[in-house]
Amino acid sequence: MSDQPDSHDPRPRVVIDLEHQTLDWFGADGDHQRWPVSTALNGPGENDGSGCTPRGRHYVRALIGQGQPEGTVFVARRPTGETWTPELSRQQPQRDWILSRIVWLCGLEKGVNRGGQVDTFRRFIYIHGTPDTEPMGEPLSHGCIRMRNRDVITLFDRMEPGVPVMIQSR
Repeated sequence: MSDQPDSHDPRPRVVIDLEHQTLDWFGADGDHQRWPVSTALNGPGENDGSGCTPRGRHYVRALIGQGQPEGTVFVARRPTGETWTPELSRQQPQRDWILSRIVWLCGLEKGVNRGGQVDTFRRFIYIHGTPDTEPMGEPLSHGCIRMRNRDVITLFDRMEPGVPVMIQSR
């Protein structure tokens, strides 16, 4: 079975390519869109505490942030009441910004990205927004998949729980 999406498969799905730092959306209506992303600075990997982006088959477990303004700051999946600004960023330079929307992933492969010390869901691996000052197309995150705020909102609005997500490195 190929990890590449079948262009005739009517189900929506996401493919994240760690080598090329891209996220592809394949919609049920034949819609296809590609965005640049930023995955883990530490590269691919599944272990808890590694700071790596997990590979393999996943699905969308939860969608968080519906209706929140672009740039909404989240901590522990809750809006803080803040909106990201360059000034706020300068005041807190070490903060790992999770902005606008959260697409929380859950692994499907026992012992690879599900269960024990490799559990994507328990590692809090998300697709989420990041400040527009952060580069895309290069790995810099702590394990999550970062997107531009407008891009993650566009993706989020097309998603629903259960959508398959493949994270691959070639």
